[in-house]
Amino acid sequence: MPVRVVSDTACDLPDDVVRALGIRLVPLHVRFGNEEFVDREELTTRDFWTRCRASTELPQTSAPSPGAFRQVFEDIASEGAPGIVCVTLSAKLSATNEAAAQAARAMEERLPVVVIDSQSVTVGEGLVVSAAAEVALAAGATGEVVAAASRTRDRLVVFGAIDTLENLRKGGRIGGAAAALGMLLSIKPVIEVRGGVVEEESRQRTRARSLHYLAEKARSAGPLERLAAAGGDARDFVEFLSLIADLRPDHPLLVSDVGPIIGTHAGPGAIGLAFVTRASRGAA
Repeated sequence: MPVRVVSDTACDLPDDVVRALGIRLVPLHVRFGNEEFVDREELTTRDFWTRCRASTELPQTSAPSPGAFRQVFEDIASEGAPGIVCVTLSAKLSATNEAAAQAARAMEERLPVVVIDSQSVTVGEGLVVSAAAEVALAAGATGEVVAAASRTRDRLVVFGAIDTLENLRKGGRIGGAAAALGMLLSIKPVIEVRGGVVEEESRQRTRARSLHYLAEKARSAGPLERLAAAGGDARDFVEFLSLIADLRPDHPLLVSDVGPIIGTHAGPGAIGLAFVTRASRGAA
């Protein structure tokens, strides 16, 4: 029985990747008004975007409880795993990491559980999880799995193109006047996940420019070890994939959907790009 890797559903890894790498996901929750859903269990990504198009209110998300993490940890312990490495959504953006840490402390006498803050979101988090799970699947020890996650996180870059400012306005992250002006001028902000928080990286005047800008960020980064792209109800996502089709990372391109957790804040049309630069020779 290898070391097992656990994450949360904000990592947006496709189901086939989760199954192939033996990853266990602890779900966050999504609420539309008085209705609450368990992410990926009671609410699919497609259903989420359908509801978003029909709703006038911004959905809300909530972190898993420590008990939800502990239940998964207990299940893995009963299977005979020698240890668990749990990679979570950025601790600066969610209480998910703290919930996992509390559950890990409760498991101290039964099974070693190492909790790692991915300092990222969506497929950026997913790339860290994948790197850890690949080493675990190859019978790596707990320390080796932790090292793989840490190395990947340290070389990870995540950008996103936001199509609409409406969700940021509804969530109180941008004022109504600024949002109205931005939409009037067709401003398309590009965001970056830096140090575990989301910051505005630049402002592009058109959607096409924002997508080409993202592609060029990956192209100019040099040799890539990993590359991932995710679309959130984005009609031009296939077009964006064609812009990065010439890139040749060491691992296959990971393509996924922006799920409910990140999609709640990014809004429809969001496209995320995550990449891990290749380690230099002699790097640990």
